[in-house]
Amino acid sequence: MTSPVSVSDRAARRIAKILESEPSGSMLRISVEGGGCSGFQYKFVFDTERHEDDLAIAKEGATVLIDEMSQQYMEGAELDYVEDLIGSAFKINNPQATAACGCGTSFSV
Repeated sequence: MTSPVSVSDRAARRIAKILESEPSGSMLRISVEGGGCSGFQYKFVFDTERHEDDLAIAKEGATVLIDEMSQQYMEGAELDYVEDLIGSAFKINNPQATAACGCGTSFSV
């Protein structure tokens, strides 16, 4: 069975690198919250606690957690890490998003 959300190799390596400086057992938690200029926004935080309803994606030494409520807004999405001339950032390629803001952190469905 495939995960309803995927993490690219680039993103997993970058998360693992960042987690090296976090407390032992830390994981990256992604959630979807109301707000932002397009209606919903992604929130990224470090967490050491995994909840029973979390989707946990382990790859390349990194673990990404997504709560059950957020999963419905991220079905089929991929977390990627991009580096270009204007900077580097995590990017969520979400097929459910019908519109997104210029910064890429908020979206509408």
